[in-house]
Amino acid sequence: MNNTDIVLLKSERNIDYTPLETLLKAQDFQAADQMTLEKLCELAGVEATQRKWLYFTEVENFPLTDLQTINQLWLNYSEGKFGFSVQREIWLSLGKNWEKLWPKIGWKTGNNWTRYPNEFTWELSAPKGHLPLSNQLRGVRVMASLLSHPAWTT
Repeated sequence: MNNTDIVLLKSERNIDYTPLETLLKAQDFQAADQMTLEKLCELAGVEATQRKWLYFTEVENFPLTDLQTINQLWLNYSEGKFGFSVQREIWLSLGKNWEKLWPKIGWKTGNNWTRYPNEFTWELSAPKGHLPLSNQLRGVRVMASLLSHPAWTT
């Protein structure tokens, strides 16, 4: 996909993905990453929106349509480098091994986690699968729920 492709901003929960598209179009990946987390919290409901982070059990209930819309926007405006489906592909290729995934996508170097936000690369030169983060807590469970979601197998 390239920037001329149109992403249909579909949502089963009437969420407006235009602000995310605007940020991604401008290649403001750091703001887009924050907006992605906001939209995921919005999907999860009022409690998640207020606390500004997700429980893995909330991710399991996300509509396929919405996750696919968010992912498609990331893919479209990153020349196919970023998105949950890209992260999933890398994760699967590494046998679902988290310790191999983190350095591969630039989230960890040796024993050191990449520090948010300054050590992350907020541009297309970042490693494939580097973004979106949407996982600032560094717990594996939310990421596992995202990457195992049925949205990627339909």
